[in-house]
Amino acid sequence: MHLQEIETLAQFDDIVASRPGTLRGWHLQSIDLTARSTALASIRVAGAVFLGCRFPAGDGPGSEADVRHRGGLVFPTVPAVPFDPYRATLYSPDTLYADLADGYASTPDAKAYAWSLLPRAVDRTLAAALHDHSIDDALAAFTEEQGSESRSLVGVMGGHAVRRDDPDYADAARLGRALARHFTVATGGGPGAMEAANLGAWMSSAPTDALTEALTILAAVPDFVGDIGAWATAAFEVRARWPAGATSLGIPTWFYGHEPPNAVASVIAKYFSNAVREDVLLRVCRGGLVYLPGAAGTVQEIFQAACTNYYADAAAVTPLILVGREHWTRTVPVWDLLQSLGSGRAFGTRLALVDSTEEVLPLLVQDGGDRR
Repeated sequence: MHLQEIETLAQFDDIVASRPGTLRGWHLQSIDLTARSTALASIRVAGAVFLGCRFPAGDGPGSEADVRHRGGLVFPTVPAVPFDPYRATLYSPDTLYADLADGYASTPDAKAYAWSLLPRAVDRTLAAALHDHSIDDALAAFTEEQGSESRSLVGVMGGHAVRRDDPDYADAARLGRALARHFTVATGGGPGAMEAANLGAWMSSAPTDALTEALTILAAVPDFVGDIGAWATAAFEVRARWPAGATSLGIPTWFYGHEPPNAVASVIAKYFSNAVREDVLLRVCRGGLVYLPGAAGTVQEIFQAACTNYYADAAAVTPLILVGREHWTRTVPVWDLLQSLGSGRAFGTRLALVDSTEEVLPLLVQDGGDRR
């Protein structure tokens, strides 16, 4: 049986109108069906799955009890959580930063982080796992939404502590801008070099002097420390000034909730589990992984990808490019070890160490590689 998803009320109405009286084989995800008692009562629901949907009140026709009785599999809503565990789509900056005018603590992002710090309990861990599963599903839809041909994502990794007024931030932004003309840029979704790469992608269709102007706006609030609200507001100012931004992806985590998500990634796959998030981030970036200078977190990402590449079939090896020869050979000397691991393997042929961000794009662009 072919399973398909219904994620909006409009899709539900279309299916009810067009299908021959049955929802068998359909998964309905987080839809408010409280005004659809007649439709639910008139269609066969056996073999359908309802994930976190809201039903008409009572026990009458079309109610949750009626749907269960007639063979529908209902996963109930989860009470007392500040997020939707069955979320059908990725987040946007506007969603995570709703109510920012009342202070960052009022935003859904901050509330979810505060919830994640509560003492461990089975209902909370279940809600977080359901949420991350839903984000996985939404992310798969995003990476494949161009039909039969999947997006080609290139990941840009780097330190979260790079300030907006640092020359390294501008370099990362220019890299994101260049990459976005050929690929979909993906980052860890946080501040620093990650935000810079998402910014460059957002500004990729704007004139060069527009990116310079955007960097100036952001540099007025160089760091998120002390006032996340002001830091995020500056990013929203850039988005409002140049609203026709290119699509890019951020994959942050509430595990590092003290690092807020950047608001220039156009779509955000935010996870509670950092382990899942790290694996997903590296797994979806099949177009390549670029590592800007960073510390422990970036090193972890390098070797996590290196391990995957080490054991992968030759056709499945992802290019890994390290930017900053001095940094990766002396300050954080991982390069020699990577070369040793790659010696004599397909992995080794896809490793590169370059001095500047300008050298990255030519190493990644290949015939047919433009699938943004």
